[in-house]
Amino acid sequence: MPKVTFITAEKTTVEVSDSSGNLMEIALENNITGIGGDCGGVCSCSTCHVYVRKDWIERVGLPDSVEKDTLEFNSHYQPNSRLGCQVEMSDDLDGLVVEVAPAE
Repeated sequence: MPKVTFITAEKTTVEVSDSSGNLMEIALENNITGIGGDCGGVCSCSTCHVYVRKDWIERVGLPDSVEKDTLEFNSHYQPNSRLGCQVEMSDDLDGLVVEVAPAE
C-alpha cells in the first residue's frame, strides 16, 4: 500500500502508511489539520485543497476543468493546487508529499 506525507499549514509533517482512497478521505481518517471535506468529496468546496510538490505534478496529474473551476474560486489557488478528493492514491503515488493549503 502506498505512503503519503501531509505537511500542514503549521508545518507539521504527518506520514500515513498503507493509505487507500483519495487524499481527502485519508486526511480525514488521520485527523490532518486543515482538511475539512465539507462537500463530502464531490469537488465543490475546496476544503480539501492541497499543493502537490512540483516534482510530483506529472505523476499526480493536473485538475480537470470542473476541479480547476472550483480551485480558481479559492484565494490560495496556485498552479500546483489540487482538491484532495480528486486525487486517488495508488502504488504509482507511493511517497507522495502534499502541503495542506491555508484555510479560506
